[in-house]
Formats: sequence, structure tokens, C-alpha cells
Amino acid sequence: MTKSIMIVGVGGQGTLLASRLIGHVLVEKGFDVKLSEVHGMSQRGGSVVTYVKYGEKVYSPIVDKGEADFILSFEAVEGARYLEMLKKDGTLITNTQEIYPITVITGGASYPAEPTQKLSKLCDVKAVDALALARAAGSEKAVNTVLIGVLSNYLPEIEQDAWLGAIEKLVKPKFVELNKKAFVSGREI
Repeated sequence: MTKSIMIVGVGGQGTLLASRLIGHVLVEKGFDVKLSEVHGMSQRGGSVVTYVKYGEKVYSPIVDKGEADFILSFEAVEGARYLEMLKKDGTLITNTQEIYPITVITGGASYPAEPTQKLSKLCDVKAVDALALARAAGSEKAVNTVLIGVLSNYLPEIEQDAWLGAIEKLVKPKFVELNKKAFVSGREI
């Protein structure tokens, strides 16, 4: 059986590192894994999407509409943007942080009120203040590992030590300990 994870966010949030950490752990556990990255306007704070598919045999990394088991959203409105990709019984794990796009900043649009509450009426949502947990761990940039920690609870076949080992291998040495702390704080949610 193949499973699919979409990771969505805004450029600069660490979505690409998140997909690499998840992919690394899954490969280490013996799964066939395919990753695909769609950068979009990531250099300007635009939408970034990565796909992680894993299973016994995976033929394509692309996640089609209604196929994602999980959406890992680094910003609530980004989660809403890709909600149609989620399976009916899928789970949206989202950061509650609001990052205003340029259209909102310039007054051309308004940011939706209470996006997380609205999403919870449409699907299974696990909303987390990942920004606060990342700050407590030592850096706002650790939002990605907080959210991976939350996701890890939905992947019981992968032990905590495997996740921590992936952080040790893929994160720059000076940031390893704070990312481990951030991961554990997300896992404890």
C-alpha cells in the first residue's frame, strides 16, 4: 500500500528540508520513496509544495487530487489552498502561524478570518502553534521539525530514534540539538 504526504508552505520555511528528513527516515525503514519538489515563487515568499510518496513500490512522486494521506502545512491558508488533495479520511497537520502574502500586505486582498477553525469543519485537522514551540526550542526556523514531530505520531512504524538520527545526518551540526528539541516538542503534542 502506498501512502502520500504533501508538505506545503511559504518559501523560506524549511519545507524542502522537511521532505528530505521524512524521505530519509522512510528509506532507512526500507520503504521505496519518491520525492518531488515544486518551488514556485519560493524566493519571494510564494507557495512551496513537496510530495513524499512511500510504500513497497512507488512509481511516481506526484500526489493527485484526493490522494494525500497527510498534508503537513507550515501556514494555515497554504493548507486550505491544497485541501482538495487530501483523502476523505486524511489528516491536515497545520501550523497556526499566519503569514500574509503580498496581496494582503498591499491591501489587494484580506487574510481569511480563523482559517484553522474553518478547516476543522472540512477535514481532520491537527492545529499546532509550531512557531511558539520552535521559539522555545531555540529558533523560529525549527517550525519544520516541530511539525515533523507532530507527523511522527501518525507514523508509528518509525521510532523516535530514527527521526532523531535523520536530524543528526541532514541538519547542519550547529543546529542539530535545537532541531531535536523542536522535533520532540512536536512529537509530545
